Amino acid sequence: MRQVYLDSQSATPVLPEALEAMRPFFAEEFGSASSLHHYGVHARDALARAREQAAALVNAESPEEIIFTSDGTESSNLAVKGVAWANQRRGNHIVSGATEHPSVLNSIAFLEGQGIRCSRIGTNAEGIIDPQQIRAALTDQTILVAVHHANHDIGAIQPIREIGEIAGERGIDFYVDADASAGWLPVDVRQLGATLLSFSPHRLCGPKGVGVLYRNRRARITPLLHGGEQESGRRAGVENIPAIVGAGVACEAAAREWRQRSAHVSELQRQFWNGLKACVPHIRLNGPEPGPLRAPANLNVSFESIEGEGLALLCDMNGIAIGAGTACVSKALRISPALSAIGLDATWAQGAVIFSLGKDNTAEEIDYVLGVLPKLAARLRSLSPGWR
Repeated sequence: MRQVYLDSQSATPVLPEALEAMRPFFAEEFGSASSLHHYGVHARDALARAREQAAALVNAESPEEIIFTSDGTESSNLAVKGVAWANQRRGNHIVSGATEHPSVLNSIAFLEGQGIRCSRIGTNAEGIIDPQQIRAALTDQTILVAVHHANHDIGAIQPIREIGEIAGERGIDFYVDADASAGWLPVDVRQLGATLLSFSPHRLCGPKGVGVLYRNRRARITPLLHGGEQESGRRAGVENIPAIVGAGVACEAAAREWRQRSAHVSELQRQFWNGLKACVPHIRLNGPEPGPLRAPANLNVSFESIEGEGLALLCDMNGIAIGAGTACVSKALRISPALSAIGLDATWAQGAVIFSLGKDNTAEEIDYVLGVLPKLAARLRSLSPGWR
């Protein structure tokens, strides 16, 4: 049976060159970067090189503006909570998108229990925020604006540069979650006006277990973890050197190849959506049409009278790996904030799945999936009492 992987938003295979760069740091180069001996020197050199590679991907002014964490969720927690705690004398108000990743939304909900107030900005029917609604929500107490670059669920690309200008005019820190865009879209912290920005290397062919947080040197944050002085005192704990080394190589490759990768998956995205419309009736695309307003690797599609989780499981039984929602939401068995924000009816939302493309997918694989999906959809609908 043929195997096709269409869940690249959840995880991607590690680049061979990243894996090879990591191998020595599991064995002969096993030292801690905090040690004074030559093993420690080698680890520190590797850490510094990876910091340079990550900084180059996002066009940071200095490698020292890069903080390595355990993953994107920790990066979001450090950005949101860290800014709120460091600036509590200045204000107690946050403005965020209503469709942010759970790591952002739940961090804000936690802070609300400590007296922080939040204005959550909705979207239009395509999942895109109006920057002027951000402007209108700002107050003299606002200390942070948090808006993702591309939506994890529906791929909608936000007007980040305009939002960054609005936050910058008021001297307010601006946090951008770029997990769904780094490696696929241009992510330039200076052009976007971001004072903090995060991404996860495992979504751009790096390893799991490492996250990247860019912090402009003027942005004040309070650490979440306390202990040693790793990461310039902003993230205590022994650094995961093997994963960080692999992340650095993946960042360097993404900076070099993102245009080709983006063009490739954009073509597959159009092929897939046009094919789906032609061969599977009663479906709808959630979020913008393929094009400049949608992340090139994402297709969020609802199937009428089909449970998304059931379709994902049946696809897996037939050699096709897809997502039944974002990795941090699907286990909760609830409608994602993005689908709620665009006003999607609950029955359509329950039938949503995410096809996320990777750099190694091919047109032949898409044709194969298009040949299998109509049969799977018909089979599930035949079992649905609501299908006519």
